[in-house]
Amino acid sequence: MSISCPSFASQILRSHASLIARKNIHAPQDVGIFPSPFHANLRPTLSNYPSVFPSSCNCNQTFSSTTEDYYRNSALEFDDMDLGKYSKELEVAVKAVQMASLLCQRVQESLLSRSNDHVQSKDDNSPVTVADWSVQATVSWVLTEAFGSKNLSIVAEEDVQALSKADTVGLLEAVVKTVNDCLAEAPCFGLSAPSTGLSASEVLEAISRCNSTGGPSGRFWVLDPVDGTLGFVRGDQYAIALALVENGEPVLGVLGCPNYPMEKEWLSYSNGYRRMLSKLASPASGFPGKGCIIYARKGSGKAWMQPLHQKDKKFIWPNSAREIRVSTIDNPALATFCEPVEKANSSHSFTAGVAHSVGLRNQPLRVYSMVKYAAIARGDAEVFMKFARAGYKEKIWDHAAGVVIIQEAGGVVTDAGGHPLCFSRGMYLENLDRGIIACSGASLHEKILGAVDASWNSSSL
Repeated sequence: MSISCPSFASQILRSHASLIARKNIHAPQDVGIFPSPFHANLRPTLSNYPSVFPSSCNCNQTFSSTTEDYYRNSALEFDDMDLGKYSKELEVAVKAVQMASLLCQRVQESLLSRSNDHVQSKDDNSPVTVADWSVQATVSWVLTEAFGSKNLSIVAEEDVQALSKADTVGLLEAVVKTVNDCLAEAPCFGLSAPSTGLSASEVLEAISRCNSTGGPSGRFWVLDPVDGTLGFVRGDQYAIALALVENGEPVLGVLGCPNYPMEKEWLSYSNGYRRMLSKLASPASGFPGKGCIIYARKGSGKAWMQPLHQKDKKFIWPNSAREIRVSTIDNPALATFCEPVEKANSSHSFTAGVAHSVGLRNQPLRVYSMVKYAAIARGDAEVFMKFARAGYKEKIWDHAAGVVIIQEAGGVVTDAGGHPLCFSRGMYLENLDRGIIACSGASLHEKILGAVDASWNSSSL
């Protein structure tokens, strides 16, 4: 289901002030918040509750001629991709993120379709929280089915304890309903669906499997179920990020970007958000390209992008994937740099000073979430800088997937001292030198590093 419609932009702007004022927002009825109690050991009857997902998956439905033409004309020969080590992990991860993106897209659309009168402020029943929990449970279940639970290790943002409390019955109902609706469509992606709907205890078990703390040895998955919470609430950019880390290094990364179109030309900007990515300008309703999945495997030297899966269609791997590369621009005056939208955990003033000193003249592209990594990887921008304010510690799930994607697309990602980011010290990027710099090429990267060194001593960071 797409979120692009004639009233989409105006709807966001009407809702903007209210949504921002309400830090936590109650989920609307049709994403699974129900007034009746739900016992943790009872399995839901899927037909008893309203759903934001179709009641069934018609996987044999054919594409329209427009869609077929788009896929045929846009896809590169995927046979050229070396499907060697991690090939199964890559395919399963992409399918899991495809499913999660569809889940989030529908929950977000349901939120945005409501008027302000339907927005209630409750700390434990935010629809964003419903999406977070639901994606985490869904991805955990898919990975467990594919690789078994014995040796599966997942680092993720959400802690199951918060969802297990007695006062979160309504939230748990919502999550269980949303997860079951999503998993019912697994056959469309070539994955197995549960024989019956998961119970609340089974959903909690799936979420609780995401309790790894990472480390320097072995392998573990890293998941950020909804990266860019404010972007999600505002109808803007957000991402589902999944990475596989082995012996402290990301070896596989997948970014689901439900609102990031396949073509740069389809991006448009809302004046209210300055140059922040906002609504989509896709050519026609139902046309593929309103969202994308970007992914890479370490050592392949390639990164790939495929369209967000169209509802009720059968997903056939690799889903018309095409190779993407970073921009070849190395002149700072022509380059575009990305930075976070929010100032709470990053310093816009410092990045502005660095940008000016190195000759970056374009206005910054402020983007929620790890979509910034996607923008660099496919050549929509050339520089990403983030310098956290004192006391803020970067988490590995905010960067792992994006780092391997940019590197395999031909770019460079380091801290401000030129060192690789360290993913072997637990849930945080320990020993980070000042900030993070991602660039489309080595030349720009060296210039940014030099400008940071020259400006740092006079900064207040």
